[in-house]
Amino acid sequence: MAYTQNVDACLGIAGSGALEPVLDEVRAALTQLALAHEQGTLPLLHVPARRDDLGLLSDIADWMLPGATDIVILGTGGSSLGAQALAQLAGYCLPVTIPPQGRPRLHFLDNLDPWTQADVLYRLPLDSTRWLVVSKSGGTAETMAQMLTVLARLEEAGFGGAARRVMVALTETRDSPLSRLAAAHGLPHVPHDPGVGGRYAVLTSVGALPAILMGLDPVAMREGAAGVLQPILDGADVLDVAPAVGAGVLALLERERGVRSHVLMGYGDRLQRFALWHRQLWAESLGKNGKGAGLEAATGPVDQHSQLQLWLDGPAERSFTLLVPEMKGQGPVFPAGEAPDPDLAWLSGNTVGDLVAAEAQATADSLNAAGRPVRTMRIETLNERALGALFMHFMLETIIAAHLLGVDPYDQPAVEDGKRRARAALDRSAGETAAS
Repeated sequence: MAYTQNVDACLGIAGSGALEPVLDEVRAALTQLALAHEQGTLPLLHVPARRDDLGLLSDIADWMLPGATDIVILGTGGSSLGAQALAQLAGYCLPVTIPPQGRPRLHFLDNLDPWTQADVLYRLPLDSTRWLVVSKSGGTAETMAQMLTVLARLEEAGFGGAARRVMVALTETRDSPLSRLAAAHGLPHVPHDPGVGGRYAVLTSVGALPAILMGLDPVAMREGAAGVLQPILDGADVLDVAPAVGAGVLALLERERGVRSHVLMGYGDRLQRFALWHRQLWAESLGKNGKGAGLEAATGPVDQHSQLQLWLDGPAERSFTLLVPEMKGQGPVFPAGEAPDPDLAWLSGNTVGDLVAAEAQATADSLNAAGRPVRTMRIETLNERALGALFMHFMLETIIAAHLLGVDPYDQPAVEDGKRRARAALDRSAGETAAS
């Protein structure tokens, strides 16, 4: 397994026996998942075994990369966050980002901002910038707004017919604003799996194409995911299915310990966007009908300085999951021998990774000593296989948690209301302008 999970500090002296109140519900959820795989009613579960789509994705990447200095990915939420998590694995989206040798710079426009949009349009070299537009529905307002401004800027700069040479559309093969714009401009089209919702789509073309563009291995990512799914398909005991144990523990903490929020804290910069990906997955899947605990994304060790006081000495309403890659012996070495300052002698001969690993363990111990439930997940090697395994773990954990809550993990009705209101507000504004 690409990772290990330890929930002892969540269960207390009762150990796995503390899970007994929820085990029957968890077993029922696992039975449903295995049946969905057998009957083909949940396409997400078949993505790890797919390879047939990768040829097209490799061809698209080979078409986009030559001569490219910059690649801009237009998309929001599930159309972007998973790819951002992969990007950090490849060395992008970090405090200091230097693209791997021979790779272009990579930019994610996942938030709509007028100043950022103008900077991108007028500061990037249009002749060597490539654009990937990602929207499952093909009608995401923010993404369509970004695409329209790019097309207008290309026209303004005298590249009116260039869109077909620099832009790719990734969307469902059905009628939508994006599919119509793609057809009108002759853009290459990558199909979005219609049976996989956006926030669950990271293993599909939504994550695999950016992975290839960044030089990562999508097969290894899917193999890692398959390894997490397989015990469910094999009918393994519930206690041998890591996502099932995780979902059961979190449900138990909510029901019996009054936990109202779960903190996911990844140690090191390369897990920061992963936590943001999981935050959306959890919130949109479970926050329904007055149910659902919150999900807080954190990064270690930096957030120890901003949040740990509250976590240790504030309300006892949170659980904690620490994602800890193997870091010992990694990074620069602190000078051995006599320290430049006596108060720093304890660092002598250690590496930066040694310090981060020690801080992660100390944080887990402090939270446990304060009576806070802590789950520790250790990652042997943070690579494509491990990240694929983590993606699948948390998607399955979320789906099982939804079963325990009695909510649908695949819709987001409240979000649709906000979209309708935003469109109505602009329609009213346009009408008032026309009448004046």
